[in-house]
Amino acid sequence: MNFVPSSPSPLLIAAVLDYLIGDPWGFPHPVRVMGWLIAQFNYFAFKYLKSERSLYWAGVVLGLGLILGSGAVSWLLVYAASQVHPLLGLVTDSILLASCFAGRSLRTAAEDVLQPLKTGDLVQARAKLSLYVGRDTQELSAPEILRAVLETVAENATDGVMAPLFYAIASAFIPYTNVAFLPLAYKAASTLDSMVGYREAPYTHLGRFSAKLEDRLTWLPCRLTVLTLALRSLKPLYVWQMCQRDAIKDPSPNSGWSECAYAAVLGVQLGGTNWYRGVAKQKPLLGEPIYPITAEKIHQALQLTRHSFFIWLGLGIGAIAISTYSF
Repeated sequence: MNFVPSSPSPLLIAAVLDYLIGDPWGFPHPVRVMGWLIAQFNYFAFKYLKSERSLYWAGVVLGLGLILGSGAVSWLLVYAASQVHPLLGLVTDSILLASCFAGRSLRTAAEDVLQPLKTGDLVQARAKLSLYVGRDTQELSAPEILRAVLETVAENATDGVMAPLFYAIASAFIPYTNVAFLPLAYKAASTLDSMVGYREAPYTHLGRFSAKLEDRLTWLPCRLTVLTLALRSLKPLYVWQMCQRDAIKDPSPNSGWSECAYAAVLGVQLGGTNWYRGVAKQKPLLGEPIYPITAEKIHQALQLTRHSFFIWLGLGIGAIAISTYSF
């Protein structure tokens, strides 16, 4: 029996939902459930496990369990809904997939910080920024706040927007799965990385597996995002040269590439000294400071992400539709 790819409808519906609505306040978002489960597991692990080896293997169990479990729950929910009615299955799949996209949330977060900055209210801008970044924000100047916002937009464009879309398209071609299956599993990996994927104590051993796995899962979507941005900018060679020169200096195999691509396209420079819990951390400089970082540059970065998303969405829907027709 020939396999017929999934319908492209959940992709389109989820993209529209994220663009128009995003994550409604109070909605039972899957990431909140994942975060609660990770926190409970962490409490157990740190209370009862003391050796480095036991913490590492606990991290392996946590990583594989949450990632595979998230995909399985997605499949079960969509399957159960489909048994009630195919339309309910489509709606369930679309809503789950929309929860994996962070396009509107990223725009909202950026505007949340930029709004008080426009009026010169640095205290409020710092307070808002602290909700979205891990660095210390209490003493940041206006240019440093703008850099932090742009770096957040550039980094999250890959793991919050483009990578989930990449895995949604891939999921549509896996036999007998729903479109949200892989994106929700990837979202679990991304959530694990953000909560336990640190080299510093106490997560050094518990989070090592999750951090390395998320790096590998994000590697290909990140490079494809860089390629898309480079082609979209009409200066692909320059963007690639900047990434080859600067992105490789970043200890992260993905965030440096994503940030450097945006810096090269926008003609700004990212990186520099960041403070985390009072400790200075020097990030490599990415790109050339041809222009200063402004609110307009941040809006341009958001637009670049939106355009890249629509390009991939169109290609994905087209590929699924052609494959379905050919079968």
